[in-house]
Amino acid sequence: MTSLPGRFGIGDLGPYAYQFADFLFASGQKLWQVLPLNPTGYGDSPYQCFSAFAGNPLLLSLERLREQGLLKKSDLDMAQLPPFLEASVDYGPVIKFRMAILRRAAQTFLADGSRADRVAFDRFCESTSSWLDDYALFMACKDAHHGAIWTSWEPRISKRNAQGVSEWSRKLAPELKAHKYWQFEFFRQWEHLKTYCRQREIRFMGDVPMYVAHDSADVWAHPELYYLDEQGRPTIVSGVPPDYYSATGQLWGNPIYRWDLLAANGYQWWIERFRASLALFDLVRLDHFRGLESYWEVPASESTAIHGRWAKGPGGGFLSALQDAFGELPIVAENLGVITPPVEELREQFGLPGMSLLQFAFGSDPQGPSFRPHNYSRDLIAYTGGHDNDTTVGWWSSSGVGDSTRTPEDIRKEHGVARAYLNFHDDYEINWVMMRAVLASVADVAIAPLQDVLGLGSAARMNRPGTASGNWKWRYRPGALSGELSARLRSLVALYGRQEGRTVISDPGS
Repeated sequence: MTSLPGRFGIGDLGPYAYQFADFLFASGQKLWQVLPLNPTGYGDSPYQCFSAFAGNPLLLSLERLREQGLLKKSDLDMAQLPPFLEASVDYGPVIKFRMAILRRAAQTFLADGSRADRVAFDRFCESTSSWLDDYALFMACKDAHHGAIWTSWEPRISKRNAQGVSEWSRKLAPELKAHKYWQFEFFRQWEHLKTYCRQREIRFMGDVPMYVAHDSADVWAHPELYYLDEQGRPTIVSGVPPDYYSATGQLWGNPIYRWDLLAANGYQWWIERFRASLALFDLVRLDHFRGLESYWEVPASESTAIHGRWAKGPGGGFLSALQDAFGELPIVAENLGVITPPVEELREQFGLPGMSLLQFAFGSDPQGPSFRPHNYSRDLIAYTGGHDNDTTVGWWSSSGVGDSTRTPEDIRKEHGVARAYLNFHDDYEINWVMMRAVLASVADVAIAPLQDVLGLGSAARMNRPGTASGNWKWRYRPGALSGELSARLRSLVALYGRQEGRTVISDPGS
Protein backbone atom coordinates (compact mmCIF):
# COMPACT_ATOMS: atom_id res chain seq x y z
CA MET A 1 0.00 0.00 0.00
CA THR A 2 2.96 2.32 0.52
CA SER A 3 3.53 2.25 -3.25
CA LEU A 4 0.37 4.19 -4.04
CA PRO A 5 0.79 7.87 -4.99
CA GLY A 6 -0.38 10.67 -2.72
CA ARG A 7 0.46 14.10 -1.35
CA PHE A 8 2.04 13.11 1.93
CA GLY A 9 5.17 11.11 1.13
CA ILE A 10 3.82 7.54 1.26
CA GLY A 11 0.93 5.56 -0.18
CA ASP A 12 -2.04 5.28 2.15
CA LEU A 13 -5.74 4.41 2.44
CA GLY A 14 -6.80 7.68 0.86
CA PRO A 15 -8.07 8.70 -2.58
CA TYR A 16 -5.40 6.92 -4.61
CA ALA A 17 -6.29 3.56 -3.05
CA TYR A 18 -9.81 4.00 -4.42
CA GLN A 19 -8.45 5.14 -7.78
CA PHE A 20 -6.35 1.99 -7.93
CA ALA A 21 -9.43 -0.10 -7.16
CA ASP A 22 -11.24 1.68 -10.01
CA PHE A 23 -8.32 0.89 -12.32
CA LEU A 24 -8.49 -2.79 -11.36
CA PHE A 25 -12.22 -2.86 -11.96
CA ALA A 26 -11.92 -1.16 -15.35
CA SER A 27 -9.11 -3.57 -16.29
CA GLY A 28 -11.12 -6.69 -15.51
CA GLN A 29 -9.06 -7.60 -12.45
CA LYS A 30 -10.52 -9.61 -9.57
CA LEU A 31 -7.83 -9.81 -6.88
CA TRP A 32 -5.54 -7.21 -5.30
CA GLN A 33 -2.50 -8.64 -3.53
CA VAL A 34 -0.74 -6.53 -0.90
CA LEU A 35 2.36 -6.89 1.24
CA PRO A 36 1.91 -7.08 5.03
CA LEU A 37 0.06 -4.06 6.46
CA ASN A 38 1.61 -4.17 9.94
CA PRO A 39 3.61 -1.30 11.52
CA THR A 40 7.11 -1.48 10.10
CA GLY A 41 10.25 -1.43 12.21
CA TYR A 42 13.85 -2.25 11.30
CA GLY A 43 14.74 -1.29 7.73
CA ASP A 44 11.12 -0.22 7.09
CA SER A 45 10.45 -3.82 6.08
CA PRO A 46 6.90 -5.19 6.16
CA TYR A 47 8.52 -8.44 7.28
CA GLN A 48 10.09 -6.82 10.37
CA CYS A 49 7.11 -5.31 12.16
CA PHE A 50 6.33 -4.12 15.66
CA SER A 51 3.22 -6.32 15.72
CA ALA A 52 1.77 -9.25 13.77
CA PHE A 53 -1.74 -7.99 14.58
CA ALA A 54 -1.70 -4.18 14.38
CA GLY A 55 -2.09 -2.03 11.28
CA ASN A 56 0.50 0.49 10.15
CA PRO A 57 -0.61 3.99 11.24
CA LEU A 58 1.52 5.47 8.44
CA LEU A 59 -1.15 4.14 6.06
CA LEU A 60 -3.93 6.24 7.60
CA SER A 61 -5.50 8.63 5.11
CA LEU A 62 -4.97 12.19 6.31
CA GLU A 63 -7.66 13.36 3.88
CA ARG A 64 -10.22 11.12 5.58
CA LEU A 65 -9.20 12.45 8.98
CA ARG A 66 -9.70 15.97 7.62
CA GLU A 67 -13.17 15.01 6.34
CA GLN A 68 -14.04 13.74 9.83
CA GLY A 69 -13.09 17.11 11.30
CA LEU A 70 -10.12 15.66 13.20
CA LEU A 71 -7.59 17.71 11.26
CA LYS A 72 -7.69 21.27 9.98
CA LYS A 73 -6.90 22.38 6.47
CA SER A 74 -3.81 24.12 7.81
CA ASP A 75 -2.56 20.77 9.15
CA LEU A 76 -2.33 19.54 5.57
CA ASP A 77 -1.07 22.74 4.00
CA MET A 78 1.57 21.72 1.49
CA ALA A 79 3.64 24.80 2.38
CA GLN A 80 4.35 23.20 5.76
CA LEU A 81 5.41 19.83 4.42
CA PRO A 82 8.92 18.52 3.82
CA PRO A 83 9.86 18.18 0.13
CA PHE A 84 8.53 14.62 -0.17
CA LEU A 85 9.65 12.53 -3.12
CA GLU A 86 7.05 11.53 -5.67
CA ALA A 87 8.49 8.21 -6.88
CA SER A 88 9.81 6.78 -3.61
CA VAL A 89 9.30 6.88 0.15
CA ASP A 90 11.81 8.77 2.30
CA TYR A 91 10.79 7.10 5.54
CA GLY A 92 12.57 9.39 8.00
CA PRO A 93 10.80 12.67 7.10
CA VAL A 94 7.55 10.80 6.37
CA ILE A 95 7.43 9.20 9.83
CA LYS A 96 8.29 12.47 11.58
CA PHE A 97 5.63 14.46 9.72
CA ARG A 98 2.87 11.85 9.78
CA MET A 99 3.18 10.91 13.43
CA ALA A 100 3.00 14.58 14.45
CA ILE A 101 -0.17 15.00 12.39
CA LEU A 102 -1.66 11.76 13.72
CA ARG A 103 -1.10 12.90 17.32
CA ARG A 104 -3.21 15.98 16.62
CA ALA A 105 -5.97 13.81 15.17
CA ALA A 106 -5.85 11.47 18.18
CA GLN A 107 -6.03 14.37 20.64
CA THR A 108 -9.04 15.81 18.84
CA PHE A 109 -10.83 12.46 18.66
CA LEU A 110 -10.21 11.57 22.29
CA ALA A 111 -11.33 15.01 23.46
CA ASP A 112 -14.19 15.79 21.07
CA GLY A 113 -15.11 12.62 19.16
CA SER A 114 -18.83 12.03 18.61
CA ARG A 115 -20.70 9.77 20.99
CA ALA A 116 -21.24 7.18 18.24
CA ASP A 117 -17.54 7.17 17.36
CA ARG A 118 -16.51 6.89 21.00
CA VAL A 119 -18.86 3.93 21.49
CA ALA A 120 -17.40 2.28 18.37
CA PHE A 121 -13.89 2.98 19.66
CA ASP A 122 -14.63 1.43 23.06
CA ARG A 123 -16.16 -1.60 21.36
CA PHE A 124 -13.08 -1.99 19.15
CA CYS A 125 -10.72 -1.77 22.15
CA GLU A 126 -12.70 -4.43 23.98
CA SER A 127 -12.91 -6.83 21.02
CA THR A 128 -9.18 -6.60 20.24
CA SER A 129 -7.86 -6.39 23.81
CA SER A 130 -6.06 -9.75 23.48
CA TRP A 131 -3.39 -8.02 21.39
CA LEU A 132 -4.21 -4.29 21.46
CA ASP A 133 -3.38 -3.70 25.13
CA ASP A 134 0.08 -5.24 24.79
CA TYR A 135 0.73 -3.47 21.49
CA ALA A 136 -0.26 -0.03 22.77
CA LEU A 137 1.87 -0.39 25.91
CA PHE A 138 4.80 -1.71 23.87
CA MET A 139 4.70 1.21 21.44
CA ALA A 140 4.21 3.81 24.19
CA CYS A 141 7.16 2.38 26.15
CA LYS A 142 9.25 2.27 23.00
CA ASP A 143 8.54 5.96 22.39
CA ALA A 144 9.39 6.71 26.04
CA HIS A 145 12.74 4.92 25.57
CA HIS A 146 13.49 6.92 22.37
CA GLY A 147 12.91 3.94 20.08
CA ALA A 148 15.37 1.59 21.84
CA ILE A 149 14.87 -2.15 21.56
CA TRP A 150 12.76 -3.57 24.43
CA THR A 151 15.61 -5.62 25.90
CA SER A 152 17.34 -2.34 26.84
CA TRP A 153 14.36 -0.81 28.64
CA GLU A 154 14.05 -0.24 32.36
CA PRO A 155 14.06 -3.85 33.72
CA ARG A 156 10.67 -3.85 35.38
CA ILE A 157 8.92 -3.12 32.07
CA SER A 158 11.31 -5.02 29.78
CA LYS A 159 10.64 -8.16 31.82
CA ARG A 160 6.94 -7.25 32.26
CA ASN A 161 7.00 -7.21 36.05
CA ALA A 162 3.33 -6.84 37.15
CA GLN A 163 4.03 -3.71 39.15
CA GLY A 164 6.12 -2.26 36.34
CA VAL A 165 3.37 -2.89 33.78
CA SER A 166 0.85 -1.19 36.07
CA GLU A 167 3.08 1.83 36.70
CA TRP A 168 4.05 2.33 33.04
CA SER A 169 0.45 1.89 31.90
CA ARG A 170 -0.65 4.60 34.33
CA LYS A 171 2.26 6.92 33.48
CA LEU A 172 1.73 6.58 29.72
CA ALA A 173 -2.08 6.45 29.71
CA PRO A 174 -2.57 9.26 27.12
CA GLU A 175 -0.03 7.65 24.78
CA LEU A 176 -1.72 4.26 25.11
CA LYS A 177 -5.05 5.80 24.12
CA ALA A 178 -3.47 7.45 21.08
CA HIS A 179 -1.99 4.16 19.84
CA LYS A 180 -5.35 2.45 20.37
CA TYR A 181 -7.13 5.20 18.47
CA TRP A 182 -4.80 4.86 15.49
CA GLN A 183 -5.56 1.14 15.37
CA PHE A 184 -9.29 1.83 15.55
CA GLU A 185 -9.02 4.28 12.68
CA PHE A 186 -6.79 1.99 10.62
CA PHE A 187 -9.23 -0.89 10.75
CA ARG A 188 -12.15 1.45 10.06
CA GLN A 189 -10.46 2.93 6.99
CA TRP A 190 -9.39 -0.51 5.78
CA GLU A 191 -12.94 -1.88 6.09
CA HIS A 192 -14.24 1.06 4.09
CA LEU A 193 -11.76 0.35 1.26
CA LYS A 194 -12.47 -3.38 1.43
CA THR A 195 -16.22 -2.75 1.10
CA TYR A 196 -15.58 -0.46 -1.88
CA CYS A 197 -13.55 -3.21 -3.56
CA ARG A 198 -16.09 -5.92 -2.73
CA GLN A 199 -18.79 -3.89 -4.49
CA ARG A 200 -16.59 -4.14 -7.58
CA GLU A 201 -15.98 -7.88 -7.09
CA ILE A 202 -12.34 -7.28 -6.14
CA ARG A 203 -10.98 -9.44 -3.32
CA PHE A 204 -7.87 -8.85 -1.23
CA MET A 205 -4.99 -11.29 -0.88
CA GLY A 206 -2.80 -10.54 2.13
CA ASP A 207 0.54 -11.81 3.34
CA VAL A 208 1.34 -13.59 6.62
CA PRO A 209 5.09 -13.66 7.33
CA MET A 210 6.26 -16.90 8.93
CA TYR A 211 8.32 -15.08 11.57
CA VAL A 212 7.88 -11.98 13.71
CA ALA A 213 10.46 -9.33 14.52
CA HIS A 214 12.41 -9.69 17.75
CA ASP A 215 11.74 -6.03 18.55
CA SER A 216 7.97 -6.49 18.58
CA ALA A 217 5.03 -6.53 20.93
CA ASP A 218 4.60 -10.22 20.06
CA VAL A 219 7.99 -11.31 21.43
CA TRP A 220 7.94 -8.83 24.33
CA ALA A 221 4.50 -10.03 25.46
CA HIS A 222 5.15 -13.76 24.91
CA PRO A 223 8.91 -14.38 25.32
CA GLU A 224 8.25 -17.97 26.38
CA LEU A 225 7.24 -18.84 22.80
CA TYR A 226 10.73 -18.12 21.39
CA TYR A 227 14.30 -19.27 21.92
CA LEU A 228 15.67 -16.37 23.97
CA ASP A 229 18.34 -16.03 26.64
CA GLU A 230 17.74 -14.59 30.13
CA GLN A 231 18.13 -11.04 28.80
CA GLY A 232 15.50 -11.67 26.12
CA ARG A 233 17.97 -11.87 23.24
CA PRO A 234 17.54 -14.59 20.57
CA THR A 235 19.83 -17.59 20.79
CA ILE A 236 18.98 -18.88 17.32
CA VAL A 237 17.53 -16.90 14.43
CA SER A 238 15.81 -17.44 11.09
CA GLY A 239 17.10 -17.39 7.55
CA VAL A 240 17.63 -19.52 4.46
CA PRO A 241 20.80 -21.11 3.08
CA PRO A 242 22.55 -19.84 -0.08
CA ASP A 243 20.05 -19.63 -2.95
CA TYR A 244 19.09 -17.76 -6.12
CA TYR A 245 19.00 -14.46 -4.27
CA SER A 246 22.25 -14.62 -2.30
CA ALA A 247 25.47 -16.66 -2.33
CA THR A 248 25.68 -16.36 1.49
CA GLY A 249 22.02 -17.10 2.10
CA GLN A 250 19.64 -14.73 3.81
CA LEU A 251 20.04 -14.03 7.52
CA TRP A 252 16.64 -12.66 8.52
CA GLY A 253 17.45 -12.54 12.23
CA ASN A 254 13.94 -13.24 13.53
CA PRO A 255 13.74 -15.34 16.70
CA ILE A 256 12.77 -18.98 16.22
CA TYR A 257 9.50 -20.28 17.63
CA ARG A 258 9.38 -22.91 20.34
CA TRP A 259 7.03 -25.05 18.31
CA ASP A 260 6.74 -27.60 21.12
CA LEU A 261 5.14 -25.04 23.43
CA LEU A 262 2.92 -23.70 20.67
CA ALA A 263 1.74 -27.23 19.92
CA ALA A 264 1.03 -27.93 23.61
CA ASN A 265 -1.29 -24.92 23.62
CA GLY A 266 -3.09 -25.98 20.45
CA TYR A 267 -1.32 -23.26 18.41
CA GLN A 268 -3.64 -20.68 19.96
CA TRP A 269 -1.32 -17.74 19.20
CA TRP A 270 -1.23 -18.70 15.54
CA ILE A 271 -4.96 -19.28 15.38
CA GLU A 272 -5.55 -15.77 16.74
CA ARG A 273 -3.06 -14.39 14.26
CA PHE A 274 -4.85 -16.04 11.34
CA ARG A 275 -8.22 -14.91 12.69
CA ALA A 276 -6.95 -11.32 12.64
CA SER A 277 -5.52 -11.72 9.12
CA LEU A 278 -8.68 -13.27 7.70
CA ALA A 279 -10.69 -10.37 9.11
CA LEU A 280 -8.64 -8.15 6.79
CA PHE A 281 -8.23 -10.36 3.73
CA ASP A 282 -10.18 -12.86 1.66
CA LEU A 283 -7.15 -15.13 1.41
CA VAL A 284 -3.52 -14.95 2.48
CA ARG A 285 -0.12 -15.98 1.23
CA LEU A 286 1.74 -17.87 3.96
CA ASP A 287 5.29 -16.66 3.53
CA HIS A 288 8.09 -19.25 3.83
CA PHE A 289 5.66 -22.19 3.85
CA ARG A 290 8.56 -24.61 3.63
CA GLY A 291 9.46 -23.64 7.20
CA LEU A 292 6.47 -25.66 8.40
CA GLU A 293 8.19 -28.83 7.21
CA SER A 294 11.81 -27.86 7.98
CA TYR A 295 13.35 -24.48 8.71
CA TRP A 296 16.89 -23.12 8.58
CA GLU A 297 18.11 -22.00 12.01
CA VAL A 298 21.33 -20.06 12.54
CA PRO A 299 23.19 -19.31 15.80
CA ALA A 300 22.49 -15.69 16.69
CA SER A 301 26.24 -15.00 16.80
CA GLU A 302 26.67 -15.68 13.04
CA SER A 303 27.00 -12.81 10.56
CA THR A 304 25.65 -14.75 7.55
CA ALA A 305 23.21 -17.62 7.05
CA ILE A 306 25.86 -20.04 5.77
CA HIS A 307 26.51 -21.88 9.04
CA GLY A 308 23.01 -22.99 9.94
CA ARG A 309 21.11 -26.25 10.03
CA TRP A 310 17.73 -27.65 9.06
CA ALA A 311 15.34 -28.33 11.95
CA LYS A 312 11.96 -30.02 11.78
CA GLY A 313 8.92 -27.75 11.66
CA PRO A 314 5.44 -28.35 13.09
CA GLY A 315 4.17 -29.91 9.85
CA GLY A 316 0.68 -31.28 9.50
CA GLY A 317 -0.20 -30.80 13.16
CA PHE A 318 -0.04 -27.03 12.73
CA LEU A 319 -2.16 -26.98 9.57
CA SER A 320 -4.66 -29.39 11.11
CA ALA A 321 -5.12 -27.00 14.03
CA LEU A 322 -5.80 -24.16 11.58
CA GLN A 323 -8.17 -26.36 9.62
CA ASP A 324 -10.08 -27.28 12.77
CA ALA A 325 -10.41 -23.57 13.57
CA PHE A 326 -11.29 -22.23 10.11
CA GLY A 327 -12.40 -25.12 7.93
CA GLU A 328 -11.11 -24.96 4.36
CA LEU A 329 -7.92 -22.91 4.54
CA PRO A 330 -7.83 -19.77 2.33
CA ILE A 331 -4.05 -20.01 2.19
CA VAL A 332 -1.56 -19.79 -0.67
CA ALA A 333 1.66 -21.63 0.15
CA GLU A 334 4.80 -19.65 -0.71
CA ASN A 335 6.80 -22.68 -1.81
CA LEU A 336 9.76 -21.01 -3.52
CA GLY A 337 13.43 -21.68 -2.78
CA VAL A 338 14.88 -25.01 -1.64
CA ILE A 339 11.72 -27.13 -1.84
CA THR A 340 11.86 -30.85 -1.05
CA PRO A 341 9.29 -33.60 -1.71
CA PRO A 342 8.08 -33.58 1.92
CA VAL A 343 7.27 -29.84 1.60
CA GLU A 344 5.16 -30.48 -1.50
CA GLU A 345 3.50 -33.47 0.12
CA LEU A 346 2.48 -31.26 3.06
CA ARG A 347 1.06 -28.62 0.73
CA GLU A 348 -0.87 -31.18 -1.32
CA GLN A 349 -2.16 -32.96 1.79
CA PHE A 350 -4.05 -29.80 2.76
CA GLY A 351 -4.98 -28.78 -0.78
CA LEU A 352 -3.08 -25.49 -0.73
CA PRO A 353 -2.13 -23.83 -4.03
CA GLY A 354 1.57 -23.17 -4.53
CA MET A 355 3.43 -20.45 -6.42
CA SER A 356 5.47 -20.28 -9.59
CA LEU A 357 7.66 -17.37 -10.79
CA LEU A 358 8.33 -17.23 -14.53
CA GLN A 359 11.65 -15.43 -13.98
CA PHE A 360 12.95 -18.67 -12.43
CA ALA A 361 12.02 -20.79 -15.45
CA PHE A 362 14.98 -20.30 -17.77
CA GLY A 363 18.16 -20.39 -15.69
CA SER A 364 20.43 -23.22 -14.59
CA ASP A 365 18.53 -24.09 -11.39
CA PRO A 366 17.51 -27.79 -11.55
CA GLN A 367 13.99 -26.75 -10.49
CA GLY A 368 13.77 -24.32 -13.42
CA PRO A 369 11.64 -26.52 -15.71
CA SER A 370 8.94 -26.75 -13.04
CA PHE A 371 8.45 -22.99 -13.40
CA ARG A 372 7.66 -23.25 -17.12
CA PRO A 373 3.99 -22.87 -17.99
CA HIS A 374 3.64 -26.24 -19.75
CA ASN A 375 4.37 -27.85 -16.36
CA TYR A 376 1.83 -25.78 -14.40
CA SER A 377 -1.10 -27.31 -12.59
CA ARG A 378 -4.43 -25.54 -12.24
CA ASP A 379 -4.16 -25.03 -8.47
CA LEU A 380 -1.25 -22.65 -8.85
CA ILE A 381 -0.57 -18.94 -8.46
CA ALA A 382 1.54 -17.99 -11.48
CA TYR A 383 3.65 -14.81 -11.26
CA THR A 384 5.96 -13.07 -13.68
CA GLY A 385 8.07 -12.13 -10.63
CA GLY A 386 7.65 -11.20 -6.98
CA HIS A 387 8.60 -8.47 -4.53
CA ASP A 388 12.01 -10.08 -3.90
CA ASN A 389 12.80 -10.19 -7.64
CA ASP A 390 13.98 -7.51 -9.97
CA THR A 391 11.25 -6.16 -12.23
CA THR A 392 10.86 -8.15 -15.44
CA VAL A 393 12.40 -5.34 -17.50
CA GLY A 394 15.25 -5.04 -14.97
CA TRP A 395 15.78 -8.81 -14.90
CA TRP A 396 15.96 -8.92 -18.69
CA SER A 397 18.31 -5.93 -18.90
CA SER A 398 20.75 -7.24 -16.29
CA SER A 399 24.33 -7.72 -17.46
CA GLY A 400 25.29 -9.89 -14.51
CA VAL A 401 27.99 -7.47 -13.37
CA GLY A 402 27.96 -7.39 -9.58
CA ASP A 403 25.49 -10.27 -9.42
CA SER A 404 26.66 -12.82 -6.84
CA THR A 405 24.55 -15.65 -8.25
CA ARG A 406 24.57 -15.17 -12.06
CA THR A 407 27.48 -14.47 -14.40
CA PRO A 408 27.13 -12.69 -17.76
CA GLU A 409 27.43 -16.09 -19.43
CA ASP A 410 24.65 -17.47 -17.24
CA ILE A 411 22.43 -14.58 -18.31
CA ARG A 412 23.17 -15.08 -22.02
CA LYS A 413 22.17 -18.72 -21.74
CA GLU A 414 19.09 -17.82 -19.73
CA HIS A 415 18.00 -15.30 -22.37
CA GLY A 416 18.50 -17.85 -25.11
CA VAL A 417 16.27 -20.38 -23.39
CA ALA A 418 13.64 -17.70 -22.70
CA ARG A 419 13.61 -16.53 -26.33
CA ALA A 420 13.15 -20.06 -27.59
CA TYR A 421 10.52 -20.99 -25.04
CA LEU A 422 8.48 -17.78 -25.30
CA ASN A 423 9.01 -17.57 -29.09
CA PHE A 424 10.01 -13.94 -29.37
CA HIS A 425 13.01 -12.13 -30.84
CA ASP A 426 12.50 -8.44 -30.10
CA ASP A 427 13.34 -7.32 -26.56
CA TYR A 428 10.63 -4.68 -26.79
CA GLU A 429 7.93 -5.17 -24.18
CA ILE A 430 9.46 -8.25 -22.55
CA ASN A 431 7.11 -7.48 -19.65
CA TRP A 432 4.05 -8.07 -21.83
CA VAL A 433 5.57 -11.23 -23.29
CA MET A 434 6.01 -12.60 -19.78
CA MET A 435 2.56 -11.49 -18.62
CA ARG A 436 0.95 -13.08 -21.65
CA ALA A 437 2.73 -16.36 -20.86
CA VAL A 438 1.31 -16.61 -17.34
CA LEU A 439 -2.11 -15.41 -18.50
CA ALA A 440 -2.21 -18.06 -21.20
CA SER A 441 -1.28 -20.84 -18.76
CA VAL A 442 -3.70 -23.22 -17.04
CA ALA A 443 -2.90 -21.73 -13.61
CA ASP A 444 -6.12 -20.62 -11.93
CA VAL A 445 -4.54 -17.34 -10.83
CA ALA A 446 -2.04 -15.18 -12.72
CA ILE A 447 -0.29 -12.27 -10.99
CA ALA A 448 1.51 -9.30 -12.48
CA PRO A 449 3.39 -6.92 -10.17
CA LEU A 450 2.44 -3.39 -11.13
CA GLN A 451 6.03 -2.60 -12.07
CA ASP A 452 5.68 -5.21 -14.84
CA VAL A 453 2.35 -3.80 -15.99
CA LEU A 454 4.03 -0.39 -16.24
CA GLY A 455 7.18 -1.78 -17.89
CA LEU A 456 9.55 -0.29 -15.32
CA GLY A 457 13.23 -1.15 -14.86
CA SER A 458 15.39 -1.98 -11.86
CA ALA A 459 14.94 1.45 -10.28
CA ALA A 460 11.39 0.35 -9.43
CA ARG A 461 12.50 -2.84 -7.67
CA MET A 462 10.84 -3.23 -4.27
CA ASN A 463 13.33 -5.40 -2.35
CA ARG A 464 16.82 -6.82 -2.70
CA PRO A 465 17.10 -9.83 -0.36
CA GLY A 466 20.22 -9.82 1.78
CA THR A 467 20.36 -6.02 1.95
CA ALA A 468 19.20 -4.30 5.14
CA SER A 469 18.46 -0.81 3.83
CA GLY A 470 17.25 1.02 0.76
CA ASN A 471 14.26 -1.24 0.15
CA TRP A 472 10.45 -0.92 0.22
CA LYS A 473 10.58 2.63 -1.19
CA TRP A 474 9.06 2.44 -4.66
CA ARG A 475 5.89 4.37 -5.56
CA TYR A 476 4.15 4.68 -8.88
CA ARG A 477 3.53 8.17 -10.21
CA PRO A 478 0.13 9.85 -10.42
CA GLY A 479 -1.30 9.43 -13.92
CA ALA A 480 0.62 6.22 -14.65
CA LEU A 481 -2.55 4.11 -14.80
CA SER A 482 -3.86 5.20 -18.17
CA GLY A 483 -7.05 4.21 -19.94
CA GLU A 484 -4.92 2.64 -22.68
CA LEU A 485 -3.17 0.43 -20.12
CA SER A 486 -6.49 -0.58 -18.61
CA ALA A 487 -7.92 -1.49 -22.00
CA ARG A 488 -4.87 -3.60 -22.85
CA LEU A 489 -5.15 -5.58 -19.62
CA ARG A 490 -8.88 -6.03 -20.08
CA SER A 491 -8.39 -7.38 -23.62
CA LEU A 492 -5.92 -10.02 -22.37
CA VAL A 493 -8.30 -11.02 -19.59
CA ALA A 494 -11.01 -11.58 -22.20
CA LEU A 495 -8.66 -13.33 -24.63
CA TYR A 496 -7.64 -15.94 -22.08
CA GLY A 497 -11.09 -16.37 -20.52
CA ARG A 498 -10.17 -14.97 -17.12
CA GLN A 499 -13.24 -12.79 -16.58
CA GLU A 500 -14.69 -15.19 -14.00
CA GLY A 501 -12.77 -17.07 -11.30
CA ARG A 502 -9.40 -17.37 -13.01
CA THR A 503 -7.83 -14.05 -12.22
CA VAL A 504 -5.14 -11.55 -13.06
CA ILE A 505 -3.75 -9.67 -10.06
CA SER A 506 -2.02 -6.33 -10.18
CA ASP A 507 -0.06 -5.49 -7.04
CA PRO A 508 1.36 -2.03 -6.39
CA GLY A 509 4.74 -2.69 -4.82
CA SER A 510 4.95 -6.46 -4.98
